[in-house]
Amino acid sequence: MQQEKIWNADAAQRYDTPGAGMFSPETLGPTLDRLAHLAGEGAALEFAVGTGRVAIPLTERGVPVTGVELSLPMVQQLRTKADEATIPVIMGDMATTVVPGEYSLVYLVYNTISNLLTQAEQVECFRNAARHLSPGGRFVIELWVPELRRLPPGQRAIVCQSEPGYICLDTYDVLRQQVVSHYFRFDETEQAQLFRTPQRYIWPAELDLMAPLAGFELETRHGDWDGSAFTAESRSHVSVYRLPMALGEKSGLSDNFSKS
Repeated sequence: MQQEKIWNADAAQRYDTPGAGMFSPETLGPTLDRLAHLAGEGAALEFAVGTGRVAIPLTERGVPVTGVELSLPMVQQLRTKADEATIPVIMGDMATTVVPGEYSLVYLVYNTISNLLTQAEQVECFRNAARHLSPGGRFVIELWVPELRRLPPGQRAIVCQSEPGYICLDTYDVLRQQVVSHYFRFDETEQAQLFRTPQRYIWPAELDLMAPLAGFELETRHGDWDGSAFTAESRSHVSVYRLPMALGEKSGLSDNFSKS
């Protein structure tokens, strides 16, 4: 199941939900606040920029954003909202595609790193982020925490979300560290619509082993974009990795988003 086949024209048309879900102000606002803070006076590079959910409003805040995207239909949907001069996009995958320029921030939001289906590809994604960053630059990853504690013994699936007209079911292959999310949408008729995405889930500690292979160190990890504490009960995390500063340089920017 290739990612470019999954994120086709139909998926791109359904992706945007203005003002609701992951496009809601309460979700987007803290994300943009944190990313703008981390970018500082520099430019940002978004891996898997999609339809511009984050890139467009971040650019409106004065942060120059360039995107990398594998899906042409997703970029075509972005182009209905922002032109190439506003948000340049390079077609390709986030593990190997090289973009011109140097950035203070590279970011991956909404679990996208798990779309890379092997550990080797995920490590290469870290290395690709590092090659685009200036000294002291940061790589930010927003990622869900695998919910294996909810998986009943002997069963492979859990219901991860259920609401009127919508069910999300995750099926796990714990030997290969793979999960497929099945999104069912339905109404009062007998018809239902199914959308599926395969992922390789990653534990936070595994990310922290990948990071040094690319020269990063973990700077902060929080339970959300607002800076709440990451705990054993957290269902997701925002992890900030940083490259060392060049010899003799000092940074005037700190990632201080902890809640009191």
